[in-house]
Amino acid sequence: MIARRDLAGLIGAGAVAATALSLASSSASAQSASQNTFDRVMAKKKLRLGAVTSSAPWFMKDPATGKWAGHFYTIGAALAADMEVELELVETTWGNAVLDLQADKIDIMFGLNPTPKRAMAVDFSGTVYDSALVVIAKPGFEPKSWADMNKPEIKISVDVGSAHDQIASRLCPKAQITRFKTISEAMLALRSGRVDAQCIFWMGGVRAVKADAALGKVIVPQPFFGSTSNAAFRREPDKTWRDFVNTWIVYARGLGLVREAVVSSLEQVGVMPDDLPPGITL
Repeated sequence: MIARRDLAGLIGAGAVAATALSLASSSASAQSASQNTFDRVMAKKKLRLGAVTSSAPWFMKDPATGKWAGHFYTIGAALAADMEVELELVETTWGNAVLDLQADKIDIMFGLNPTPKRAMAVDFSGTVYDSALVVIAKPGFEPKSWADMNKPEIKISVDVGSAHDQIASRLCPKAQITRFKTISEAMLALRSGRVDAQCIFWMGGVRAVKADAALGKVIVPQPFFGSTSNAAFRREPDKTWRDFVNTWIVYARGLGLVREAVVSSLEQVGVMPDDLPPGITL
């Protein structure tokens, strides 16, 4: 039989033990939550890459086999291979990628242009490659400069929130900028004659016109304007992951891996070096 005094002691000891267990659990949870992305990727041996379906030549997914292609898939796969981890593709959209990074659904997203708005929410790598901005102009419309499109009667389609949107809005403030959820929707507006031109980076523009000449003509408006294609990361105090990827990008560019991936992905969609507009180089 246990005396009341002993029982109180046991209860007290149990409470202390329970408290210690709770604190240990909380500490473990806090430690897990504060673990930087690089350490977590290496511990789990898995790298989660954001990927966008039907976004050639950047990402391509075969609906029949589920197999991925496109140069950002190739670049992501090379990064994972050099880290000796498994690559996991997580489907997202260009518009949702920043939110998915913040929500810890993906570890990295290639192909995001570092706009000021995005840079307020996530961190960016150095340049993966440079990209020129062009327009697909409807048949019969051949602007030579941004000034030629900066007129109230000109209608330009863009995908909302993108670098296309921000650049067109800045360079053509007098034009009617029509914003759509996706690049495809902006292109459909051009195809249907609802706009005079679509603002887009050259890879998407050249590929689209090569596939459908009725869209119009790819024009590089003057003055020449471009942006960079970068990788984006969830913002965290420890910058180990960002710094590692920056080092890897310099390595991959130096080996020609990035250029090779871009050229190969363009060839997969029928775009050859001779198809590039004047002034555009790989």
